[in-house]
Amino acid sequence: MWPLNLYVGEAVGNDLTGTLASSDLVAIYQSLGPVERAIGQFVATLIVAAVLLGLVQGAGTRAVEKSRRSPVISICIGTPGVFVLSALGTAGYLILDSSLGLFFGMLFLLVSAAVLPAGLVIGVVGIGTGIGARLGRDGLPAGVVVGSILAGLVGVSIPATAGFGVIAAALGTGALARVLFGGGNVSSPDDRTVPPANKI
Repeated sequence: MWPLNLYVGEAVGNDLTGTLASSDLVAIYQSLGPVERAIGQFVATLIVAAVLLGLVQGAGTRAVEKSRRSPVISICIGTPGVFVLSALGTAGYLILDSSLGLFFGMLFLLVSAAVLPAGLVIGVVGIGTGIGARLGRDGLPAGVVVGSILAGLVGVSIPATAGFGVIAAALGTGALARVLFGGGNVSSPDDRTVPPANKI
């Protein structure tokens, strides 16, 4: 019986270690002051947005443009996507210690960890691009800076950060899904042309 007890004890220990690690990260974030959170979120958003949009210039730029031009559609598509990706990440973490969990658990975690942050950053930049255009600073670089400033400002309040993060993640994930899986471009003139009334 001792090998079974050993395996069970090891699995419980791994779960406990992972739970403690995640709770430590949350506790560290909550222990930061409002100014520290604001500066940290501004710097992190600026760096991640610059790196991400630099690596995937084509898809990233189109996704930001879609999130800006049609935010309601992007949010409607992205909201269930965020919940599905979050559920995948949670399921992957929970099944890591099962017999098939090492493969599927890592796969679920990698998909969730890759898509959710990308969608969040695209949503933040999309919001920043829209605000920057209203302020007379149109363009992707201005959107990155304005979005990073906005992410830093909401860092003063943890509930505001959570709410802003959910909205930005839904917006960016939906826009990214429309770019990757959509058949056409909503910004093209052909998609917006209404036929004359005398044609059937």
